[in-house]
Amino acid sequence: MERENFNQRVIMSEAQDRAEVVVVGAGLAGLACALDLVALGRDVRLVEASDGVGGRVRTDAVDGFLLDRGFQVILEAYPELRRRVDLKALDLKAFYPGALVRIGNEVHRMADPGLEMADALRSITAPVGTFADKLRVARLRQEVVGGDAERLLEAPAGTTEEVLREAGFSEGMIDRFFRPFFGGVLLDPTLGVSGRLFRYYFRMFAEGTSSLPATGMEALPRQLAGRLPEGTLQLDHPVRKVTASRVEFEGGGSLEAEAVVVAVEGPEAARLLGDRVADPGSRSVTCLYFDAPESPVNEEILVLNGNGPSDGPVNNLAVLSDVARGYAPSGRALISVTVVGEPNGSELELEQDVRRQLTGWYGDQVSGWKAIRQYRIAHAQPLQTPALMTSPRRPVRLDNGLFVCGDHRDHASLNGALSSGKRAAREVHRALS
Repeated sequence: MERENFNQRVIMSEAQDRAEVVVVGAGLAGLACALDLVALGRDVRLVEASDGVGGRVRTDAVDGFLLDRGFQVILEAYPELRRRVDLKALDLKAFYPGALVRIGNEVHRMADPGLEMADALRSITAPVGTFADKLRVARLRQEVVGGDAERLLEAPAGTTEEVLREAGFSEGMIDRFFRPFFGGVLLDPTLGVSGRLFRYYFRMFAEGTSSLPATGMEALPRQLAGRLPEGTLQLDHPVRKVTASRVEFEGGGSLEAEAVVVAVEGPEAARLLGDRVADPGSRSVTCLYFDAPESPVNEEILVLNGNGPSDGPVNNLAVLSDVARGYAPSGRALISVTVVGEPNGSELELEQDVRRQLTGWYGDQVSGWKAIRQYRIAHAQPLQTPALMTSPRRPVRLDNGLFVCGDHRDHASLNGALSSGKRAAREVHRALS
């Protein structure tokens, strides 16, 4: 019923061929930009190439399962998210604040010392780093919490690996915990991503829980889109070309405008805007979903591969139905498996490699898991090396009448996308005023 009501708000008419502002792309950045411009009294049209809102934050319903397009979570501490989203309405289901780390054939619990002190104390003797490493985690947590979170994106830093080594963490702690955990968050197990982002994410995990909406991640962009005035949003409108005053669609038709905002992912922005915006590069990821008769974990927690790539392609695993029951039909379990980077071979070959690795984790029950779907996401995040992140925010105003926003203008997160949309709306309003 919610989807039907939402679709009734989407007008596909071509009768109106002019708008004050046209926003291209109904991902989080485009939605935030359009909503802010509407609030400022601007006449806005939001056009989207696909059949729904959210960009990379989409959810598919398949045989009673909810499949997010890639393993994603909401970090409830994100400041921009908390400012503009009704988190209570999303009916969020929280992950345990920590992880289970597989080392050899054993599993060890790592708990956030600020949120699960009892478990954190019990995990001191776990062979995931040294006792001193556990104290360094607590000290790092204390250093990043407090004050304005945005300052962490502005403080100079090398790579994430360099930040960890400067903090004194041992090789074992870096390889067994930080590589699989933050390598999965930043989609770079080499930890070559800017240390600014590592510190920022570390604080977000420390300050709040990571959660799933009860009805899938797409509930987030759908909530935002539901606030748009009727007739603002046009789906199934792929864009061929943009200028500062015109948007042309594939297959014909166009919209005239006083300002155009390109709010699409980095590579597509580079295609539409040419030499005005450089392609930011891409981090890729593959997510495999399995239907199982029962959970192999029976806990709302992330499982990390602490053995490294020699163990197999799996970086992390989570049973999403343990976290949010509605992700799977009654009596079934939905298992999400993440493989970071571009996998070798076909989908079937990757599935076989994953099954071999997970059989070593959970035994013969893995043979009874049914593969549901595999998402290979070539552009999951833009590259975020220290050199590319010398400025925490890239310009959103290009020339008179032409603007850009997206996670490639801030940082690759839900918060970065929303923040860039807010900045673009402010610049558009200023220019038109």
